[in-house]
Amino acid sequence: MMTIPSSPSDSELLRRIEAGEEDAFVALYRQRSGGVYRFALQMSGSESIAEDVTQEVFMVLMRDAGKFDPTRGSLAAYLYGIARNHVLRMLARDRAFVPFAEEDGGENSAHELITAQDDPLGDLTRRETIERVRDAVLALPPHYREVVVLCEMHEMNYADAAATLNCAVGTIRSRLHRGRAMLIEKLRAREEPKPDAREIKTARCFA
Repeated sequence: MMTIPSSPSDSELLRRIEAGEEDAFVALYRQRSGGVYRFALQMSGSESIAEDVTQEVFMVLMRDAGKFDPTRGSLAAYLYGIARNHVLRMLARDRAFVPFAEEDGGENSAHELITAQDDPLGDLTRRETIERVRDAVLALPPHYREVVVLCEMHEMNYADAAATLNCAVGTIRSRLHRGRAMLIEKLRAREEPKPDAREIKTARCFA
């Protein structure tokens, strides 16, 4: 019986990259560049930034493949961590960067909007177009946006997200909870019908 050869693991490809094998780098780029690009695009909203960041990430990887430590997280977490730093630097350079801040009532206030028994975010995102969801995500402060992008859009587990952002798992949980709540607020606001101008004019006549 013929066995189908399995794809090389990330560790094997990295070992070969360190040894100077170009085909290993090409294989890893094909496997991982799409995710890095999507992450950068979802964080920045800019295709040009996403393209530049993706190129930078893999240049760093080609130069410093030996710096990856598998005991600290997955390769995806490592690559997204590099991408995240480049995105924030580019946004700061372009004056589009929104400073990190604790705001909107604090992270734990999300309990008022989300419960373990329902999934309002899932219900809302199913009704919204992809473009509207992306716009709502981009409107989140970066402090929460990056966690929502990693855990919701890329389905990264808490441990890898913590490794990506260099913070505690508990911080990831609380920021994701708050980020989801803020996203729900933004999506619900988009659903609310705007008052018709004629209705406003009529109301003023009777005021």
